[in-house]
Amino acid sequence: MKKDVLESGAIYHFYNRGNNKENIFIEEKNYNYFLQLVKKYLLPIADIYAYCLLKNHFHLAFKIKEKEDFPEKFTDKIHLPFSNLFNTYTKSVNKAYDRTGSLFQEHPQRNRVETEDYLRQLIIYIHLNPLKHKFTDDFSIYKHSSYQTYLSEKDTNIKRAYIFDLFGGKENFIFHHNENQIKFEGLIDEIDKFDF
Repeated sequence: MKKDVLESGAIYHFYNRGNNKENIFIEEKNYNYFLQLVKKYLLPIADIYAYCLLKNHFHLAFKIKEKEDFPEKFTDKIHLPFSNLFNTYTKSVNKAYDRTGSLFQEHPQRNRVETEDYLRQLIIYIHLNPLKHKFTDDFSIYKHSSYQTYLSEKDTNIKRAYIFDLFGGKENFIFHHNENQIKFEGLIDEIDKFDF
């Protein structure tokens, strides 16, 4: 499948899994470290809308900023922060767990999000992912996704206000997630094209 090219101003569903379906998050501190690297490498060039980290894969939804809004060194190298993120994380895991070689599957998958309706469905899909993979019976308490960040009043780098507006407010955001928890299999069939 041809991958969408990363371009400024575009929204993407970005995801990958461990090489040979191996775990990429071994213990609790790995999840936090990965998010620290997302903050360090991706926030200068992207607005993060949602994430979910599971043992052997992850999902991110984000919008690449307009070129004038991110550091000049990345103007023609939008891919570089992503490479830096994955290389740094892989080196850290390899050192900590005495392993060698690639941690992630060769190329991350990325799909361009063309409509607001698709983006709404994608946000829900990402937050329901722990349910799909049976990591929990209640997606709302899974602690390695951005869902709880949306419910929190704390400051965040997630573009919470934009996504709430997209859903028509916080209550609608919650309602649509809960409604789709009941019928999530149909939603997954519609969106998921990458078999983990």
